[in-house]
Amino acid sequence: MIITFLLYPLGLMPSLIWLLFYLRKDKHPEPNRMVLRVFFLGAMAGFFAILLEKGFQSATQNVFLASFALDSFLAIFLGGALIEEIVKALAAKIGTFHSKELDEPIDLILYMIISALGFAALENILVLSNFHPVLNSSMAFQLMFWRFISATFLHALASGIWGCFMVFGALRSKMRYFYFVTGLLIASLLHGLYNFAIMNLRGLPRFLVPASLLLISAIFVSLSIKKIKKYKSVCNLYL
Repeated sequence: MIITFLLYPLGLMPSLIWLLFYLRKDKHPEPNRMVLRVFFLGAMAGFFAILLEKGFQSATQNVFLASFALDSFLAIFLGGALIEEIVKALAAKIGTFHSKELDEPIDLILYMIISALGFAALENILVLSNFHPVLNSSMAFQLMFWRFISATFLHALASGIWGCFMVFGALRSKMRYFYFVTGLLIASLLHGLYNFAIMNLRGLPRFLVPASLLLISAIFVSLSIKKIKKYKSVCNLYL
């Protein structure tokens, strides 16, 4: 059985590795206090997401009854993915509100990703806690490795995509809200499709669909960051 105090460092590990990876993309590193603040707020946002998701489940069960299956894509999209993307973004906004450190376009994307990684860290710890009675150290490391390359990465990419669209919208001021909403919908759609695939598909598609979504999203975020690094400061329009 895994020792209880190891739950926290193990749960944090996938997020911290991705955090170091993305922070290295910034030529002008963000202050540690800002990174920690947004990361912590992202984790706290996870508790609000749980409450909202449970409220959604309760409402749909009471209002729609059996006609609104909780494993349907619409339920997963509205009652999970959309809620989580919004609370992660709110955590990034609160953590960077009126901050002078948000002075480059890439910063907006990074803080969205940092918040998402804090959110994912809480998820990882809760997952380990749920399996705690039957997990040994080897099983726990394997579980966190898979979450490192899957769920944790998904959270970072989804929030990163929305951040990219925010920057693109900031460059086209007349369409900024179109980009804002489009980014939210695309990030939530990615998140929802991923969750739907792992919950409902079987066999090879259960692996191929999430892997394809992650690969396409990773390429998009990587190429967008390279392009956005060339832009002047436009971040303050959203966060």
